Amino acid sequence: QVHLVESGGGSVRTGESLKLSCTASGSAINMYQMAWYRQGAASRRELVATISKEGVTNYYEDSVKGRFTISRDNAKNMAFLQMNDLKVEDTAIYICNAWKMGSVVNEYDYWGQGTRVLVSS
Repeated sequence: QVHLVESGGGSVRTGESLKLSCTASGSAINMYQMAWYRQGAASRRELVATISKEGVTNYYEDSVKGRFTISRDNAKNMAFLQMNDLKVEDTAIYICNAWKMGSVVNEYDYWGQGTRVLVSS
C-alpha cells in the first residue's frame, strides 16, 4: 500500500501562492500516476491535476491552467502542487492520489487525508 500525507495548506488572500506537498510511504511512487483532487464545502471531489509516472505528461483542469503546476520527485517519494494567483473559488480540501493499473478496479488507488486551503478576498 501507499500511504499519502499532504501538507502546505493554509489561509491566504486572493492573488497569493501556496505550495502543497504530498509525502508517500509504504511503497515507492515511481510506478504511479500522481494526482491532486479537491473538494469544496458544497461540491463533490474534482480532479485538479495529474502527472505521469515519468513526469512527462501533465493534465490540468481548465480553471487552474496557467496558475497551478504539478510536479514530482520520485527520489524523495513526493509530489507537489504549486498554486499561484489563488482565487476564492480555489478554496477546498486538496487531496493527493496515487494510481496505477491493477487486475481489479481500484487495486492500486490510494488517497491522502487532505490539506485545507482557504482563499479569501
